[in-house]
Amino acid sequence: MDVIVKRSARRKKTVQARMVEGTLVVMAPAAISDRELTEHVSRFRARMAQKMGERDDAHLERRAEHLNQKYFDGHLRWRSICYSDRQMKRFGSCTLEDGTIRISSRLRDAPQWVEDYVVVHELSHLIEPSHNRRFRELVRRYPLAERAIGYLIAFDSRHER
Repeated sequence: MDVIVKRSARRKKTVQARMVEGTLVVMAPAAISDRELTEHVSRFRARMAQKMGERDDAHLERRAEHLNQKYFDGHLRWRSICYSDRQMKRFGSCTLEDGTIRISSRLRDAPQWVEDYVVVHELSHLIEPSHNRRFRELVRRYPLAERAIGYLIAFDSRHER
């Protein structure tokens, strides 16, 4: 996880941290020692990693199984689901011929409900390959679909090159 430290002369005592677009931003007093700051950063990093849950391919597989049970009665089958560093324009893809689902690694730091939407979207392609009415009905089984779409539109516009 990337870390940005911002020191401020106006900040006198507290050290705070928050996630901003996948980066841990630590705000600290200008007078804090490097050693003390390093300790704070280490604790914040560990806390954020635990809070976010380390997301790996096994995490995606567990989420897909859960979402399959919840929204598709466990009927769907796929060969693999994994993060992909090559998905820079799409958030996910599904190859029907071999049952492979790829989710953009850009979503590792997104809220879980947004990543879940993308997984439901790709799982829906196992039933309906096109983005037709039937497909949209399948995706809308996920109650946060519209909200997640809005999040992804905003996310994409912030990250355009």
